Amino acid sequence: MILLFSALVLSAAMLSAAVHALVTDEVPLLTVRHHLIVTLDPQEHSLRAEDTITLHAGNGQEVVFMLHEGLNPVSLTPGVTLTEATDAQRTVPISRYKAQLPEGLRTFKIRYEGRIHHPPATQGESASGCVTATAGFIGEEGVYLSGDSYWYPQIGEALVAFRLEVAAPAGWDVVSQGARSVHKIDRDLRLAQWDAPEPQQEIFLVAGRYTEYGSKADSVSAMVFLRNPDEGLARKYLDLTHRFIALYENLIGPYPYPKFAAVENFWETGFGMPSFTLLGPKVIRFPFILYSSYPHEILHNWWGNSVYVPKGSGNWTEGLTAYLSDYLFVEQRGAGMEYRQETLQKYLDYVASEDDFPLSKFRSRHDSPSAAIGYGKALMFFHMLRLQLGDDAFRAGLQEFYRKNKFRLASYDDMRVSFEAVSGKKLLDEFRQWVDRTGAPELRTRLVSVHGSNADGYEITLLLEQVQSDKAYWLRVPVAVTLQGEANAQEVLVEMQDKRLEHKFRVARRPLRIDVDPRFDLFRRLDVAETPPALSRSFGAKRVTFVLPSSDEPALQAAYRELADSWGRAGPESVDVVLDTEIQVLPTDRHVVIVGWDNRFAPDMVHALERYEVTADKARITIGPSEFPKNRHSIALVGKNPADKALTLTWVAGGTSAAIRGLARKLPHYNKYSYLAFTGEEPVNILKGRWPVKDSPMTIFAPDQYGNIRQVDMGGLPPRKALVEWFSSAEE
Repeated sequence: MILLFSALVLSAAMLSAAVHALVTDEVPLLTVRHHLIVTLDPQEHSLRAEDTITLHAGNGQEVVFMLHEGLNPVSLTPGVTLTEATDAQRTVPISRYKAQLPEGLRTFKIRYEGRIHHPPATQGESASGCVTATAGFIGEEGVYLSGDSYWYPQIGEALVAFRLEVAAPAGWDVVSQGARSVHKIDRDLRLAQWDAPEPQQEIFLVAGRYTEYGSKADSVSAMVFLRNPDEGLARKYLDLTHRFIALYENLIGPYPYPKFAAVENFWETGFGMPSFTLLGPKVIRFPFILYSSYPHEILHNWWGNSVYVPKGSGNWTEGLTAYLSDYLFVEQRGAGMEYRQETLQKYLDYVASEDDFPLSKFRSRHDSPSAAIGYGKALMFFHMLRLQLGDDAFRAGLQEFYRKNKFRLASYDDMRVSFEAVSGKKLLDEFRQWVDRTGAPELRTRLVSVHGSNADGYEITLLLEQVQSDKAYWLRVPVAVTLQGEANAQEVLVEMQDKRLEHKFRVARRPLRIDVDPRFDLFRRLDVAETPPALSRSFGAKRVTFVLPSSDEPALQAAYRELADSWGRAGPESVDVVLDTEIQVLPTDRHVVIVGWDNRFAPDMVHALERYEVTADKARITIGPSEFPKNRHSIALVGKNPADKALTLTWVAGGTSAAIRGLARKLPHYNKYSYLAFTGEEPVNILKGRWPVKDSPMTIFAPDQYGNIRQVDMGGLPPRKALVEWFSSAEE
């Protein structure tokens, strides 16, 4: 079906007025303005478009633009000529065109049409799951066009402002950035107009068969577009949209757009665009998404979708957004320390020295190591900056940075200037060491001496060493000292500028225990003994051996091998598969995954887990107080290899091939956990957790006057307030 393109064509006078309406004093000179009139034909995977382009004053009379190959643009402006030069050096087929304009002309119009059909495909896998993307798609399932699709003329690195008018088939609807100013439903087609006078980095066009829901609070409209009607789900998103926007307006500054929309996609995504998010059909219905990914994508409208990252600069937006959304809501529930420990463990487990790079080189997440750096290391940097400046100055710095850089390109250096302005502190050295340096500090500690008495107090001499091969970092190392007869620990902050420091300090009572960085406030490469064994360790390994049970039936064997293949795609460089009859002992030079209830090495696994209160017999497995009959449950348990504490033994078992295949899909999403139990063939998770850390080298037990050492719990540490309070966990 070809829609009537003429239904959208404006008169010359109307077009001139529309383009003029996009020009405001706030738009930078280096903004190109587009007035796009588009007709979509999903059956033919094609579009037809007219684009009136208004150039910024810096353009000369010869303008080069890029457009998807096969769209065959022609000039509609007298005196403007187009010539083509092909460019085959990109993933998307692109053509380069030169537009020759008469002297003094800054506005010209082109028409083009053709197919854009790149079905979504898996671009890679990580321990977080598959990465699926498309360079652009027009089809019956839906429409997804972004800047990477080159579906509109792209001119250099200029920002864009636009008016977008789209004709789509009857029953369809269209979503883009900005405000919807026209929405007309005819019998044969749907017309929608979106205006985005604010400078943008790219133009998105999303379309599908949607049911729309909406509400408005203050000046911001909340919208939800679902592929299947669901009033209850829509109302949850609408309500939380207003609440999250209010939260972040209070923390950072005014929301930059007139609307925010939650849009259901036709494949599984979690994309954040200026003023809307595109969530997959399963993702949008996961209850936890409402308090995790959803606020993350709303917050991106401040960081990344209105304050932009310059091309070639370090992408600070993901780490800052994660810190102020994912981390913030965990911190509000009192679990910030656990989140930081997990963040540091991902860096330890996934980032080998050859995979490491500085934050200044992070562009986007494409695998587990890049996520551990671009999200995790950056998150920890912002946490350390907040502790150094204090909450009030940190919040003021965020507000100043946003105020100065809204709808502009801003780098880490611009951020530093804002935090310096509000705090009065020079931060160049801190930013350089955390943003520009590769790697992380590695701490070791030793108690040198304790001298004194209960009458006069005690002097402690503590040795701190940075043992990384690179030069020293400047660190502010927190130390907690648990004292005899005191419920709360005494906190000491040790400044360390060299790789070795003997620090002396006094306490009033006999010290029983000393903990270095007890709340995981520093970004550093942890000692492996500071973390519980978790799935992430083998997902991030160089080499893993899977040991399969030789006695199981062929259907289970096939599922086990699919599990090993899936595991290999999610992270390890190589995965070997052997039967339990093909080896005499378990390997001691790599991580090992023991598969199946009846694997002859299952007793070795149970032995490795004894310290965590795990037992098993022929009928059931017990994890702490919980029992799981083997015929109804699947499990994944991780322990330390007795031969090498840096290596893990993992036990994965399930009763049916369907359950094993389900584990293959799900385990990458549970990579931070030490133990998991599931039920059914889906399977459904019913137990998850992390083993306690029992022998951290950052904990020292001080001897008494007789030289005896007694292990005691750490004294209490004062609670920290969240950066901003909003809801209690009961509201979830």
